[in-house]
Amino acid sequence: MSKARKLGIWAGVLGPLGVVLVIVALVSGWTGYHGTTVASDSMSPTYTQGQQLVFERMDGTEVRRGDVVLYTAPGRYQAAVLQRVIGVGGDHIVCCKGEGKDERLLVNGRPLTEPYVSDGIADGMQRPYDVKVPKGRLFMLGDHRLDSRDSRFFADDHGGTVPVSAVQGRVTDDYTGLKLLGMAALVGLMLALTGLGLGIAAVAVRKRVVVPPPPPWAVQV
Repeated sequence: MSKARKLGIWAGVLGPLGVVLVIVALVSGWTGYHGTTVASDSMSPTYTQGQQLVFERMDGTEVRRGDVVLYTAPGRYQAAVLQRVIGVGGDHIVCCKGEGKDERLLVNGRPLTEPYVSDGIADGMQRPYDVKVPKGRLFMLGDHRLDSRDSRFFADDHGGTVPVSAVQGRVTDDYTGLKLLGMAALVGLMLALTGLGLGIAAVAVRKRVVVPPPPPWAVQV
């Protein structure tokens, strides 16, 4: 097999493979992750107004208690909001046990430890509630309980819960997935460029091949 042909084969393999890898990585990143800006201090001190966040797109059925999610509720808010999942379908949420910094929500009869709440206040609104979360819905609260218009304020609408279908994604502080996709895109770009270079080299080698002149005795007069 000639050198030009070998170069051409490698170019035909590496080039398309690199292009496919770049496309897959970019599409996966675009469809799997998105960015958002915190619009208020309702999630402080965990997230503050103006902070840039990355959220992982996922179905609401995949979120768990304690997750911070971005969701839409057109009947309540004009834009998507960021809140923490306190209860999932079947949970029993009761406010509250204790007072001040000793105040605790009860989830299925057990005090909920919440190190993320502002000033250690689990509610502070002096408005007791008792909610059984329906299947397929979520009970949501902000981390700044004194400055969050959350599920507590919509008791007449399924106990303030929201459907899992409202969830757009879960906030993530783990960028491993994005880093891997970035590396895959970089490797794909390198493969594509290598394939292009090999293709150019194959053409150059072919052009350098000189056809020898026929021997004198083969010349017909």
